[in-house]
Amino acid sequence: MKRQKRDKSSILFSRGFSAGLTGKSKDLCPANSEEKRSLWLGGWREGREAHWDGMAGVSAIQANPALH
Repeated sequence: MKRQKRDKSSILFSRGFSAGLTGKSKDLCPANSEEKRSLWLGGWREGREAHWDGMAGVSAIQANPALH
């Protein structure tokens, strides 16, 4: 079975979303370039909003826009 690779932008967004969902600081962004940082921070913001809306665990999976 071939494994389909995801593009880097969706991976960065998803990792940022996970970090935001768990309440981690945006200062922990691992990206160096401005473009990659903005993707990660976009995911982080969405994750924080999901966290504030009370989503956690399984209910947060449907909130992750990278998985749609």
